[in-house]
Amino acid sequence: MFAAERRQLILEMVRANGAVSLRELARVVQTSEVTVRRDVRALEAEGLLDRRHGGAVLPGGFTRESGFPQKSHLATAEKTAIADLAAGFVEEGEAIVVGAGTTTQELARRLARVPGLTVVTNSLLVAQALAHANRVEVVMTGGTLRGSNYALVGSGAEQSLQGLRVSKAFLSGSGLTAERGLSTSNMLSASVDRALVQAAAEVVVLADHSKLGTDTMFQTVPTDLITRLVTDEPPAHDDRAATELQALADQGVQIAVTGASGGAATGSGTAGSPGGDAVPARQQRRDVPLPGPRRQVPGASAALRSAAALGEQSAGAERARVADLRRR
Repeated sequence: MFAAERRQLILEMVRANGAVSLRELARVVQTSEVTVRRDVRALEAEGLLDRRHGGAVLPGGFTRESGFPQKSHLATAEKTAIADLAAGFVEEGEAIVVGAGTTTQELARRLARVPGLTVVTNSLLVAQALAHANRVEVVMTGGTLRGSNYALVGSGAEQSLQGLRVSKAFLSGSGLTAERGLSTSNMLSASVDRALVQAAAEVVVLADHSKLGTDTMFQTVPTDLITRLVTDEPPAHDDRAATELQALADQGVQIAVTGASGGAATGSGTAGSPGGDAVPARQQRRDVPLPGPRRQVPGASAALRSAAALGEQSAGAERARVADLRRR
């Protein structure tokens, strides 16, 4: 494919979806991410799109929200890995809330295996994923159906969440920055997400690396209210995504990153496993070297035997002196 053809296809994908990751663009145009990055830089210079951390968005500063058909085909592998890891933070018998989104839909499919779980959601997709789970109770909010993401929004949804208290809230969004936290492009969705957050003791954000550093119009969860971020590992060359992760960690957010081999790294690089507790982001692991084989020093055995013999002679002399004093 010639450069002009690639760039035209890239532009069409961004216009159709609002935001596309470099990884997805490279897959569609069948070239490397380095080449795609060069194409995106050229299109940005012409004012046709804006670059973001690990992706490209429509020009204008803030990304618009993509519809469900477009979102469902973006970063599918990353969303699957994130959902696998996030499911490990849910325990039997818990009561949780799960917001709308394609990543939370993937999470719901895995939660169907958690016995005694109660899930409160405003998402028809989440409810559908749990509909046939025998040991999971699903509670739907009220509200008005928003067809673009199959979510219930509006005052009815918010009022149904009043007085609710659960252990965790699992939310996704359109963008995540250390400065503003989680955000979305729709005002009604943002309002319901804020109500979900108020009902939970902990907030877990699910966001793939392409959303790191992306800012959208309506803030849903400020950074200081985010307990944990579950994300995928950014590409090695994506320095800005890594910088954003560090900035979030510096503000106290626990970071759980999916690994290439299906494992996870938690906190500031500490190894972990899906289902284990994440290590606080500021905690540093200190490795203590294991002792190696002892080194034998020539003549050491003879020296030790001589010292032992002298010690035995000294002890015998002392016992004789004590016995003599007692006789006197």
